[in-house]
Order: sequence, then structure tokens, then C-alpha cells
Amino acid sequence: MLTIENVVKTYANVRAVDGLSFETRQGEIFGLIGPNGAGKSTTIRMVMNIIAPDSGVIHFDGKPLTEADKARIGYLPEERGLYGKAKVGEVLEYLAALKGMPAADAKASIGAWMERFGIAEWKNRKVSELSKGMAQKAQFIGAIAHNPSVVLFDEPFSGLDPLAQDELLAVMVELKQKGTMVLFSTHIMEHAEKICERILLVNKGKEVVCGPMADIKAKYGRNAVQLEFDGDGSFVKDLDFVASVAAYPRWIEVELKEGADPDALFAAVAGRLRMRRFETVAPSLHKIFVRLVGGEANDA
Repeated sequence: MLTIENVVKTYANVRAVDGLSFETRQGEIFGLIGPNGAGKSTTIRMVMNIIAPDSGVIHFDGKPLTEADKARIGYLPEERGLYGKAKVGEVLEYLAALKGMPAADAKASIGAWMERFGIAEWKNRKVSELSKGMAQKAQFIGAIAHNPSVVLFDEPFSGLDPLAQDELLAVMVELKQKGTMVLFSTHIMEHAEKICERILLVNKGKEVVCGPMADIKAKYGRNAVQLEFDGDGSFVKDLDFVASVAAYPRWIEVELKEGADPDALFAAVAGRLRMRRFETVAPSLHKIFVRLVGGEANDA
């Protein structure tokens, strides 16, 4: 559906995208993930032909993207840009008209989506009167109201509370189930882990890892244990079979070294801490992200 081959983009002395290659498929959710400044937005802008790559190939259904193809695409940019002085309903209907959607169909689709997202009563209010979260919902509707077959969301959860984030995640899954290709960028690993089938992790414009989520977690994840307890657990990080410890106010997460048995950890802490919970967990994408790019991202 969407093919990117060895794409490069440089700004002055900064190579924002450095030889990226990947492809997406119809009816899947693909995550473009990485730290801030990794090149995610630049990649999506090149896909949309907003900016041109210095080199490399971007194909849509096996050919370069055309203006006619854009009617099949929904795009939510990172920089939000609805017209502040226009009424919310009018600007959304205008965006749908640009995609070739008949006026009556656009009104019905936009009305249904606004009802779903709880902003129907704002239809005749100016965009400038919306809160940041409501404006984000409105622009999300503008990207999907015309029933695109491909949607590109650049940091779609910005400015949204947890309930609204869950709403958007649910919509993405529904779009996938209808056969839509969904590509979204994010630096929030929890979102990608919930719904992505395949991911591309980028850092400083380069691929770090790409592939099915399950394969990546199996290859790069380590055994992890979450503990809740009373007492001083500072000694856990010094155990010779422990790779790392993430400490939080009420619990810690322990990554074990390759081949280590969680039973060894249990035996080591059982006599020294009063345990409330001891649970082995699958390696999180967040942990894999920190392990693969954390040091470089912090330096950047």
C-alpha cells in the first residue's frame, strides 16, 4: 500500500531522515515510534508530499503519490491548523469537500463523529473557542470524516486526557477492522504497544528496529518482575542476576539478566521485604525503547 525505500532528508547540517525503508499494509496499524526529534514528522510530511525527500522513493499503491490519491488519505498533522475564526462544523465540512465528499454525506458523517466525541454542541461555535482537547478531537474528525482508506496521524494524542486518548485508540482499531491502513507516530510507547501490529523505531533519523511487535518483544525483551512491598528494597539492584531496576513510589520493576529465574529473585527478597505483590510480566515496549535508544535520546 505505502512503500518507502531508502529515503533521506537533510536540513542544513542535520540529517533528519537517514535512509529509512519500510512498507505498510492495508488493514493494519503501523507505529512510527521514537524520541522527539527522531524524524517521525519529517517522514510523514514526505509521504504526504508536503516536503520532498533529497533521495529515495515513496510509492502509494506502487506509484508516486498523486493529487487524486490524496482524496483517499486522512492526515492529522503534528501542528494543528484549523481556522480559528470559522465555525467548527463549517471548517470540517470544508475539509471534507476538499476530499470530494458530497455536502449531505459530509454533514451526516461530521455530525455523527461530533456526537461520538461529545462536541456536537460546539458545531456552531468558533474554532478559537474550543479547548485544546476539543480542538484536537475536531481535527481528528477532519482527518477521518470522508472515510479514507489510508490515515496518517502525527502525534494524535497531544493535548488529550486519558479518556479521550482511549476513544482515539478505539477508533483506530475500528478503522483497521474496516480495512483502513493506519499509520501513526508517537513517542508514547504505551499507545503503540496497545494497538500496533508492526512498528518502526527510529532514532536520529535512522532505523533502530522494525518488525512485528511480538517478534521485537521476544528478541529484545528481558524477563521482568513487578514487586509491591513494605521495607527497603534498595538492595535489589545489587543482586548479581538483576540487569536493572525501575523504582516508583509504591513498587519497583526488575529486569532480570538473560537466563535468570524469577524464583531466584523471590528467594532473595522473601526474607527481607514484606511482599504485597510479586508478578512476572511481559517486557514492555517502553523498557525496550529505553534499552535501545534511551542513552542516545538523553544525550540528544
